[in-house]
Amino acid sequence: MSGSNSSTRADENSRVPDQPLDLTVHSLPRPGDVAESDARRTRRGRLKMLGVLLVCAAPVIASYFTYYVVRPEGRRNFGELIEPQRPLPDIAATPLEGGAPVPLRSLRGQWLLVSVAGGACDAGCEQNLYLQRQLREALGKNKDRLDRVWLIDDGAAVRPELGPALQQATALRVDRNQLAQWLQPAQGQPHSAHLYVVDPIGNWMLRFPAHLDREGAAKAKRDLERLMRASASWDQAGRPS
Repeated sequence: MSGSNSSTRADENSRVPDQPLDLTVHSLPRPGDVAESDARRTRRGRLKMLGVLLVCAAPVIASYFTYYVVRPEGRRNFGELIEPQRPLPDIAATPLEGGAPVPLRSLRGQWLLVSVAGGACDAGCEQNLYLQRQLREALGKNKDRLDRVWLIDDGAAVRPELGPALQQATALRVDRNQLAQWLQPAQGQPHSAHLYVVDPIGNWMLRFPAHLDREGAAKAKRDLERLMRASASWDQAGRPS
């Protein structure tokens, strides 16, 4: 019996008609669709990059907005704001102690309080070197966020007795004509009459009035303190490595 059943099933299977293979055909993407998809991805990538840049720049923008725009009525800067700001020029400077020239732009990364004078350093120059030191010390815990810089715009020898005044300061010789393309004094004043403020990004942004006295120095100190507060969220002591 079992042999008969097996034979019957084999006959039935042999009578099942052949069926065609069921294949699913997927359409190929059109070149235009591929290009449009690539363009969308490119736009999304650019928007993401722009978003990252805005997030990184937000603290800087906010601090400048606070200092320049959000100022209570009746409050005025003592120093003159430079508009538009002027970035450090691409010129070489020579260290006072000699050696290879260094780019002036290497000073970026710290707030700078800058004086300008010839190497002979007259009484006005000595006063500015003294005020630079005093203003920096007056910043207390923020003093390490500000560097004192003396730009010497001639080849005159610097008197040895100025050594103590230059401790913890940066003294560089620069070409006078090139320097004049960047820093400019008030009308009728020489470069040596002022102290200049440069931000950590490298922009000259403030010029204090000529020939500061004790009262003027106190007002200059308040300007520097406001700058330190406004930039506290993004500026730290020391230059980034």
